[in-house]
Amino acid sequence: MNQYRFSRRADLGDSIRVSFEFFPPKTDDMETRLWETVTRLQPLHPHFVSVTYGAGGSTRERTARTVARIIRETSLAPAAHLTCIDASREEVDAVIRQFVELGVTRFVALRGDPAAGAGTGYRPHPDGYANGAEMVAALRRQGDFDISVSAYPEKHPESPDFATDIDMLKRKVDNGATRAITQFFFDNDVYERYVERVRRAGIYIPIVPGILPVHNIGQVVNFSARAGAHVPLWLRERFAGLENDPQTHALVAAAVAAEQVHDLVERGVSDFHFYTMNRSDLAFAVCHMIGIRPRNGNGASVAA
Repeated sequence: MNQYRFSRRADLGDSIRVSFEFFPPKTDDMETRLWETVTRLQPLHPHFVSVTYGAGGSTRERTARTVARIIRETSLAPAAHLTCIDASREEVDAVIRQFVELGVTRFVALRGDPAAGAGTGYRPHPDGYANGAEMVAALRRQGDFDISVSAYPEKHPESPDFATDIDMLKRKVDNGATRAITQFFFDNDVYERYVERVRRAGIYIPIVPGILPVHNIGQVVNFSARAGAHVPLWLRERFAGLENDPQTHALVAAAVAAEQVHDLVERGVSDFHFYTMNRSDLAFAVCHMIGIRPRNGNGASVAA
């Protein structure tokens, strides 16, 4: 199937959970936009929110500051991303302790990517953890945390085949991972086939689909090519001619993402992770369309 079916279920809000991903801001303006996003999405009561960790560990301190502020100023449950790029085991363990002291009990454990200009390909730190599976083990040694890991429906671009990719996921689970969050995808059949492969491999943790609302189709196409994710022709055609029409582009993007989520719900999926790009508009609109609305203290939906 190349396009999604819209579910006939009018209100899915009570049967599904969402989480949101943010990245730490680099400038004052970016920080303002992030906190506008956090403020807008908080009333939707996400299961958790994650804060990314830049390539090569470049945003470690900004990630910690962002997580600390979320804990201090909101009711959200933050999950701190953690990578092993360019860091020794002792340094990574120290970062884990720093997050724990802040009150973090959720983590997203990743191998991570080299910083820009660091050369081609991944090279483990000589005294560091070699991959995501070792990162999970390091976290599990320090506490009974909720640990999310990455999964790749179209396989990691560095993996020679799906068997190698799924074997790495199995190692992460064996070391204590509690959920996997997928890289974004746009063909739900690809996700479904991936989950079938994972289950046949004896992996039974939740495989949460990562949903990327298309804020800019050109940027998504370029990034997808580097990440090994396929952008279907039908999706490109949805946005054709909207390069200079951001308002219509946003309307189409929200509809496409909501269609994708509805179709996945029809296939039995109940948890979704939204890559927000630190913007609330599309994520909020999609949640509204699938029945997730701001709620009052009694749990009843209220007007947005």
